[in-house]
Amino acid sequence: MQRLKPRILLGVTSDMSIRLMEGFPQFLANRGWDVHVISSPGPQLDSLAEVAGVTTHALNMARKPAPLADLVALIRWTILLLRLRPDLVSVGTPKAGLLGGMSAWITRVPTRIYLLRGLPLETATGLKLTILKVMERISFATAHMSVAVSSSLSARAVELNLVKSGKIRVLGAGSSNGVNLHRFRPSKPSTAGTPKGPGKPLATKLGLEFGIPIIGFVGRLTEDKGLRHMAEALQILSDRGVDYQLLIVGGLDDSAAREALKRLEEAKRRPIQTGHVQDTAPYYQLMDLLCLPTRREGFPNVVLEASASGIPTVTTDATGAVDSVIDGETGFVTQLDSAHSLANALASLLENAELRRRMGDAARVRVHDQYAQRLVWRNLEDFYIQSLPGGLDFRNQDTSKEG
Repeated sequence: MQRLKPRILLGVTSDMSIRLMEGFPQFLANRGWDVHVISSPGPQLDSLAEVAGVTTHALNMARKPAPLADLVALIRWTILLLRLRPDLVSVGTPKAGLLGGMSAWITRVPTRIYLLRGLPLETATGLKLTILKVMERISFATAHMSVAVSSSLSARAVELNLVKSGKIRVLGAGSSNGVNLHRFRPSKPSTAGTPKGPGKPLATKLGLEFGIPIIGFVGRLTEDKGLRHMAEALQILSDRGVDYQLLIVGGLDDSAAREALKRLEEAKRRPIQTGHVQDTAPYYQLMDLLCLPTRREGFPNVVLEASASGIPTVTTDATGAVDSVIDGETGFVTQLDSAHSLANALASLLENAELRRRMGDAARVRVHDQYAQRLVWRNLEDFYIQSLPGGLDFRNQDTSKEG
């Protein structure tokens, strides 16, 4: 008997990664899908379980290679898919992509999609690099089609011979989840560094000084985020007499980043560190610019959030990051691993308030036109519909506002 609603299963490895598709399961449920989400257990998955129309499944998956645990997880994946018999499986993040893709292939799920959100192997070496390449090739091979969240990421996957060019595509302008334009928006007035700005209470609480430009960094503090080169770039700025404050929003994630953080703390002005926060939106409103000196990305959500908040970004020409900024228009794209290139771009914005305003305005327009959340969601849903074998357009009309 044919189901009235097509059943879709969305899979990620860690429950923390559910944030990468925040709002999307609810959107699909409202549009007429029977939505199931699978990840390792955790509070994000628990919260999603309370959403009407979305069914969650907790399944332990180790983020790092663990042969015995991975075999157990693969068996559990397969049993779950045999029970659910989904019409479409869409998996992303390396381990869920591998295990979910293999079990969907084993159980002959009619439509299998691999959502490529990034390539951790780009900064890996030795045996780890070999293992990650094998994992990615299996994930691509078991999928009918793959979606990359940026053009440079798609090109990189093809260049590394992980997938054939005809089996991977980018939807619209890219991004896996877009940005919520209602949540992330400029402060009013957009002068968070002034005493009269609405961000004054938070700025005072953090110990920020008014009148000195604020560089923001948002994200997990890892070696891949390029913190070492940011520390070198900020030292160059100090040597030139360029004044700034550094606001770091995010928690420490690896030992290599700890060393870079020590160097940042030795600067003339010690950085203000918030640690992990639940809602980053108010912090963008304190910043004059975002700095993301990353060494690899898929498509950085923090750049979309900063752009929606009306501030420019200085990033690198690393995979994924290069797609997030229009160089010279919405910010600056600097040379990967070059502290001098990064310092020059930062100085250009720190010393020119009018340039910051102009680039921030252009960034806001760009995300509004290309990355509003429901636009990105609809692009992905349309792709899912087109991928279903012979399915009719069953969808409900979604009348909620763009965000």
